[in-house]
Formats: sequence, C-alpha cells, structure tokens
Amino acid sequence: MTTTTWAITDDVAGWVVVVTAVLLVAAIGLLVHELSSRRQRSWLIFASGVLAAACVALATVRPVVVEARANLVGPRVAILVDQSRRMKLRDGAGTRLDRAQQAVRRVIEHYAGARTTVMGFSEGPLEPLSLGPESALPSRGSRSDLSAAVRDLAGVAGERPRAVVVVSDGRFSRPLGDMPDPALREAIGALGVPVHAVSVTDDTPDDASIRSVRAAGVAVAHQPLAVTVEVGCAGELDCSRVPVRIRELRDGVPPADLATGVAEIKDGVGTVELEITLDRAGGRVLEFSIDAPSGDAIPENDSRHMTFVVARDRIRLLHLAGRPTYDVRALRRWLKSDESVDVVAFFILRDSDGDEPGAPSFELALIHFPVDELFTEHLRSFDAVILQDIDAVRYRLTSYLAGLTAYVQLGGGLIMVGGPSSFAGGNYAGTEIDAILPVEQPQDDKAFDSKPFVPRYTEAGHAAEVTRPIRELLGDSLPEMVGTNFLGQPRPGAIVLLEHPELQVAGKSMPVLALGEAGDGRTIALSVDSTHRLAFSPMAATVAGRAYGALWDGLLGWLMRDPRYEAARVEVVGECIEGEGDTTLRVTRLPGMRGKLELTLAPLTQAASDPLVREIPGDSVEPVEIRVPGLKAGGYTAKARIGEAPPSRHDFACERGGAAWTDSRPDRPRLDAIARVTGGNSVGLDGIDELPLPDATRVAAQREVAPVAPPWVWTLAAAVLLGVHWVARRNSGLL
Repeated sequence: MTTTTWAITDDVAGWVVVVTAVLLVAAIGLLVHELSSRRQRSWLIFASGVLAAACVALATVRPVVVEARANLVGPRVAILVDQSRRMKLRDGAGTRLDRAQQAVRRVIEHYAGARTTVMGFSEGPLEPLSLGPESALPSRGSRSDLSAAVRDLAGVAGERPRAVVVVSDGRFSRPLGDMPDPALREAIGALGVPVHAVSVTDDTPDDASIRSVRAAGVAVAHQPLAVTVEVGCAGELDCSRVPVRIRELRDGVPPADLATGVAEIKDGVGTVELEITLDRAGGRVLEFSIDAPSGDAIPENDSRHMTFVVARDRIRLLHLAGRPTYDVRALRRWLKSDESVDVVAFFILRDSDGDEPGAPSFELALIHFPVDELFTEHLRSFDAVILQDIDAVRYRLTSYLAGLTAYVQLGGGLIMVGGPSSFAGGNYAGTEIDAILPVEQPQDDKAFDSKPFVPRYTEAGHAAEVTRPIRELLGDSLPEMVGTNFLGQPRPGAIVLLEHPELQVAGKSMPVLALGEAGDGRTIALSVDSTHRLAFSPMAATVAGRAYGALWDGLLGWLMRDPRYEAARVEVVGECIEGEGDTTLRVTRLPGMRGKLELTLAPLTQAASDPLVREIPGDSVEPVEIRVPGLKAGGYTAKARIGEAPPSRHDFACERGGAAWTDSRPDRPRLDAIARVTGGNSVGLDGIDELPLPDATRVAAQREVAPVAPPWVWTLAAAVLLGVHWVARRNSGLL
C-alpha cells in the first residue's frame, strides 16, 4: 500500500516553523487592517502581499512530499488473565482457573489475525505466559490488582496494544467495585484503548465463609482483645444464624477454646464481636471457624488459620518459697526492683515441724497462703511460676501439681530452684511436675549434698545467649556454691548449661542448671540455692554485684522467649498456602552463634507424628533459607538449634486459601463497568466471538522524501511577488 503525504523538511526545527507561522499570520493581519482603513481597496495589493508572504514562509520551511510504501499487519492485543489464588475455587467440574485457561485459548483463536500477548496478573509485576497444548495456568498471590496491571502494561517499552482483553471473575482488589465512572476510567484507562472483559463465571456458589477477621488494637498478653469476625453467605443457602468459634493451637496439647458466638446474617453479611485473652507472648496460631449450613459448596473457606503476634506489657511471676533464706530474699528483692516485672511472692517465715498439715499452728506466715486460689483461679494470669525450696507435701501443693503441669504445657513457664526442700527433697520426684522438668529426679533418700563446689560451664553453657551476660562480667569463673540437690540425667531435648565438677550421673557430670521445653511452655531446673553469692561475695564485688542480675535476667528472658536470649530468628518468607509449592523458612543466626544448624518442624497438634528435621552444617553468618514441601493447612512450630545452644522457636499458620478465598462471589457488574468506561465489550465465555477486532497496524517498509520545489524557486517567487506588491501599492498611492 502506497500513501503520499506532505511534511516539513527534517532539518528545520519546530520552533522555526512556529515563528514563521506567527509572522505570516501577523503580516496578513496587518495588510488586512491597512486596506480596511482606506476607502479605495485594491485586490491586487492584497493578493500580491499574501502570496509574497506565503512564498517567504515556504522558502523558510521548505515543504516536502513524502511517499511511503507500507504493509498492514495484525493489531497488537494484550490478554490479561487473572492468576489470583481465588481463581482456584471450584466451579462445576473444574476451577475458575480452568475456565480462564479455556477462555484465553478461545480469545487467541478469535484474534487469529492479531498479534496476541498473554500476561498474568495478581499482585506484583505482570508475568508473560506461554500456553502450550499441555500447559496449565498457574496461580499466584492473594490479590487481583487490575489497576497496577494496566499501569505496568502502559509502561512497557515498544508498541502499545490496540485493545486489552481481561479474563477474570471480576472480584478485583483494585479498582474497587463502587467507584464512579470518572474515577474508574482514571484507574484503568492509562492505555487509552478499549478494555474488553471476559467473565469466566456468572454463577454465585452456595457458600458460607469467613470474610474477614479484624482485631481492635494490639494483642497484649493477659489483656482482653476484641476480635470482629465477618461472615458472608451467598447463593441459596439458608444461613440466618451462623455459629463462630475461635481456638488457639498449641504444641502437643489439644487446642484451647477461646470464644464462641453467633453471627446474625442480614443481606448476606453478618458480624460477631468476640473477646479473647491470649496469655502467652510471641507468635500464637489461632483457628477461626464457622459451622456452615447444609449445602455449603465450598467448605474450604469455613475456617482460617492466622498468626497473632502477642506483645507483653509486663512479666507476671508467682514466687513461692518454703523458708526465708538468703537466696529467697535476694531473688525476691531483685524481682521487686525490676519495673517490668509484677511479682506475687509467698514464703513461710517459720513453721512447727511437729504439726501436721491443716493444724492451726501449721502455717505461721504474715498472711494466709491462698494456695487454692493461686492454683485454681489465678494461675493462668501468671507468665511463670518459681518454686524455691518449698516442700510439696508440707505446703499442700501435691493436689495442684497436675494443674501446674497442664499450665506449663499450655505455654506457661516454670523454674525450680534448689534447696533441701526442693526437687526430690521436696517430694516432687515421681509427680506430674517431675515429667516436665528438664532433668530426672532420683527417688532415693539422698536428696541434697551440702558440700561446697564451684559449678562449671558445659559446651552449651559457653554457647548459649542465656549465659552471655554473666560470662561477659565474670568470664568462665563462678563463685563457690554451698551445696546442691542431687539431679538425674537430662531428659531428651534438654540443654545443660552448668554441671557439677565432681558428682556423676550415669558416667557423666551431674547437671546443675538445665533448660527444657514441655508442650507449649518452658522449664528451668537450678539445683543450687546459693546464686545470691553472685551479688554478695568477693568475686561479686569485682563487678559491683551485677552478675546476679545478669544470671536471672538471662534465665527469665529465655523462659519468656525474649529474642535477646535466643540463638536464632526463624521467619516464614512470604505466605504458607496449602498446595502452592514449597514453604520457605529463613533462619538467621544471632551474632556470635557458631555450629551446625538443625531445624525441626512439627504441626501444632496433639497427634504424634514424626517431625521434619533438616541439618545445615557450617558456621555461615548469612541467613539460611530452607524449603519445606507439602504443608497442610493448620499451625506449625519450627525450632532452630545452633550447635549446642538452646533451640529458638517460631509458630506460624498455614492456610488453605487465605484471604483470596474469603469471598467466592463473582463480580460481573464490575467487569461491565470497566468495559463501558473504556469503550470495550463485556461478554461471558459464550460471547467471545462478539469481541471486535481492532484496525490493522500500518508498518512502513519504504519512505521517499522529495521537495515540493527547490528553495531558490520559493525565493524567486517571493521576490517577484514583492515587486508586484510594491508597484501596486505605489500606483494606488499607498507609498
């Protein structure tokens, strides 16, 4: 195809053309004004003047004739297909993503004469897609951001498309569904071309789901938190009242029921506000579920698993001691001096050894010891319990040990401090508490050794962050301790930080300080009652007694999962979604931690199952990413152990569909509005053949440029016409 057009020569700048045009118009205007003010008018003067000025202008811009031979090619059409995770919702025998793939193939066939480009959008950048005969559309992301997709498409270098075809169910995160036409046009009209819409489904499924979960403020341990659960009901379901339940998933124990309620559904939506109290700080995995009515077509969105990060305002401790020793007083004084700790302390000033429990003179304390209230009504309000040299039988604790054990397994902390009436000497051997302590207890008459000794660090003690503060003050030296309880072997998974230099257990040094985990909680066993010597002794004086606070700050910090005393930080990279590839866990070592990395991953369920264990050798300080395949929906706990240091823990939730599955309704009106404001068409799968084909794109193959006349011709014509104009003006008396 050959076309002929006029143009200005290429070596004339644009501003020259503008100035020339302005001067030409001004010259003609002045000539008209001059002739109109005289009675005698001469058309020769006007014509010669105008032609002379025009010839001067043409001599300046030098017009050319452009002859182009061009080929017509098919227009470029961009196909944007929704890849959000929502598109994996079931629709008939397949999924919406299957229907989208079918629609894309039909659009490509319909635009067989065009140059089609298929790109997927969700959240993040556009991704080019290639659909082979056997390939399938992948899904990604939880949002469908069409506004960002159109903006990214407009920013791509090269030829712009002549039309855009969007394949989706219309449930976009952007643009919003209630936007007025001008705002909607601005949101998706960056290309300035028609946007056609293909709806993959118009059928609303019979589905009840959890639409959203909103918390009022930040979750703080021991403080009530208001949570609003929004429930949606679509289709023909009869769901005027939908029960809602919130549970907390915990390690190795049954889930804890936190709250229940009923959502009153009106116009397809209902909300219920529930109050929950989370007693433990850190990442807590909560399960939100509804009892959907019969006929629910998509049961996968009837529950959600979410991770709540719980902060701690203050540490609440219960300190129980059997007698007022120097160690008891030192610990109580230190706890009271810490503004971040709320401590409730009870210890007996003196008692009558001959009295039986329950006798009037049995308990001679300043105030009544409310053992029943503490262990039945208020135990959950404490972050940890410290049992220090207190006899379980004498002070009527035996009937509450099962409850204390359950408290620890549900996330509480427990420290047992040594003394003649502690561990086996306090009748704890063989009880429920015995099973959760990090060390075994001998069940013989030999419970306490009064011989002085100096504890020594184990390999784990040298590596653990728990002991780092005291090691920075005293190095490897420790003061002499006066006596110790006899302890047995460490239990599986326990970490021994201090050991006895002489006493042996099964051929190994006897533990003095050991850390362990029990269910969802942590426990510490300290076999000595002389840690006050870290505050009052010749060695303590060299560091102004600060070693005592350094030891107990580390122990309490580890018990409360303070990140300062963990060996590593574990986090999930991105989202954990069932059925969407591998879940990536990133483990970052804290400065100074050396040794092999061992990651253990287990579900937060009561059922016994073999945990996944991955070992990474070496001492690399760079973060390590570990890919875990095939995680199902639910809660998980990941424990990272660096060398001999105590493990660090991270609980997280894995969802089946996440936020993308909360609303299964298609939104055809939004697709219709997008097509209307951009001049496109909105069709279903059966109307793809009705989509208009844009005009062909013209591609120039050859271009010839020739001047209309040589520059001297325009100059000569201008000179001649100026002469004629001068003579005409002279004869008419204008000169």
